[in-house]
Amino acid sequence: MTSSFTVNGAARSLPDDADTLLIDVLREEIGLTGTKLVCGAGVCGACAVLLDGKPVASCLLPARAARGKSVVTVEGIGGEALHPVQKAFIACDALQCGFCTPGFIVAAKALLDENPNPTETEARYWLAGNLCRCTGYDKIIRAVMDAAAEMRGAAR
Repeated sequence: MTSSFTVNGAARSLPDDADTLLIDVLREEIGLTGTKLVCGAGVCGACAVLLDGKPVASCLLPARAARGKSVVTVEGIGGEALHPVQKAFIACDALQCGFCTPGFIVAAKALLDENPNPTETEARYWLAGNLCRCTGYDKIIRAVMDAAAEMRGAAR
């Protein structure tokens, strides 16, 4: 039995195989390679996507768990223009190799959707499930705080 879900606003079919993981559907079947498979154990955050607006580890989630739901990947966050979080990551030089960046951007968007005025402590808490080996977390936190300010229309 084929079922469907929505990815970045487009209806998609889910595979019949109960063992297929969401990350495999996104990367291999749909071709959305922004979501990264790094640890495969749900601890690094690079595979994060939004499932009905909440961040989840797509490397652990059976694809069938997305049936009838909406998935937003890093490719779907900005649409035709960069999202303020993406712009802030660039402006703050909050990325290096790029493997962790999609997960951080997804987590940051989820935070700012829920709380448009987070404290730095709240931002650090929300991003605690994301690991980076290349850059300092200070630039990433600065990017999130700058994006929050831009989205509120406030100057930082």
